[in-house]
Amino acid sequence: MERWGDKISCNFTRSSRDCIFRTTTIITLVWQRLIAALALAIGTALLIILTSVQSSAILAASPSSSSLRRPTVHFVNAPLTSPLKPHPLPPTLTKWQDSTNSSDYFSQVTPTQVGYLVWSQFPVRVYIESPQAVNSKQAEQWLNTVLQAVQEWSVYLPLAIVEQPKDADITIVRKTPPLQTSPNSKIPRARSAQTTYELYVSKNNLLFHRFTILLSPSQTGQYLLAATRHELGHTLGIWGHSSLPTDALYFSQVRNSPPISPRDVNTLKRVYEQPTSLGWSVSY
Repeated sequence: MERWGDKISCNFTRSSRDCIFRTTTIITLVWQRLIAALALAIGTALLIILTSVQSSAILAASPSSSSLRRPTVHFVNAPLTSPLKPHPLPPTLTKWQDSTNSSDYFSQVTPTQVGYLVWSQFPVRVYIESPQAVNSKQAEQWLNTVLQAVQEWSVYLPLAIVEQPKDADITIVRKTPPLQTSPNSKIPRARSAQTTYELYVSKNNLLFHRFTILLSPSQTGQYLLAATRHELGHTLGIWGHSSLPTDALYFSQVRNSPPISPRDVNTLKRVYEQPTSLGWSVSY
């Protein structure tokens, strides 16, 4: 995240050539120091500007968990303000009734500096990028598995598949997530998936967000389905983890991955009852 100063002198008892040489050398030295001072001043000004920009950035907090699939911190340059207000509950969640009388894990969901990460316009648009470097059969299996997870969550929130990434609210890509170093270890560890988001302001001055999910190519079959289901839960608003392995948002991957549980949906419903800046007008 020098001082300078010289006295220019010339000894006239020596030859004029020697005098000119000494004068030229000293003047050159002075100019070098002046240029160095100017560079230092410019560098300091740039540092101040960069520090100011970073201090106005919005930080998307990540859930505290040792999971290899946890969402990651993401900085967005968005020096703006927006009111925190709830949106009407989506009809799909309004109709939701938990016949099992299960609890929820809403206390584990982390609000961000823009409030809870809820969607206010439906359907939420999902783009699934066709996998590269695999044969057509493998690509088809991968796409079908990811699509199954999208369809499972569509029961609780309206989702729609789009053909172009520019139209997407959520983009899903078959790509190895970057290595992650846990707080208690300096050894980088691989992750099966990663979810990040960014904020942007629409043409009509509303604050919105969009997500990117990276799914490791090593994930296949039921493990891929579980990872996609888990990460989609984050993108739909559950920015945290469950402590029970019977929930899709359990903090770690398990051998027998569970489907979306009543606790997952109860938590999602409570999230959508909370205030947010997303979907509301912003001011600068």
